[in-house]
Amino acid sequence: MPLKSGIKVWKAIPERKLNWKPDGEALTCADMIRHVLEGEYLYHQILIRKGSKGLSNLSNPFKEKNFTTVDNELAFAQPYRKNFLEYINSISVSDFETIRIDRSDAGYVRTLGDMLLRIAYHESVHTGQLLDYMRTMGIDRPNIWD
Repeated sequence: MPLKSGIKVWKAIPERKLNWKPDGEALTCADMIRHVLEGEYLYHQILIRKGSKGLSNLSNPFKEKNFTTVDNELAFAQPYRKNFLEYINSISVSDFETIRIDRSDAGYVRTLGDMLLRIAYHESVHTGQLLDYMRTMGIDRPNIWD
């Protein structure tokens, strides 16, 4: 469920710059966009199965797909995003604190509410990274602050 600000940043990156990265160890802009969208899908699987077991034997639709454009990536992710938003809309207020998501394999067990915040935080961190990439590339950055 990328936030409007994240999508605004993604769409502001010129296509010719999508494969740019600041150094050999970093993700490209395209890789980071894919990482956020794929991460959202994987987080959703973890949430609906209440833990890392949600990733067992999972067929990941993003794995074999090549990144082409931001618009194509968003269109591809749309049905998965729709399912995720429907899931979020089905959550009751009490679920935020009572449902536990077991990621013991990753070193933690958290409430559903905390996990949802982590998903938004994850995207926000990468949006900030992309804004820094854009500054470093010397391209105009969109105003995402309301």
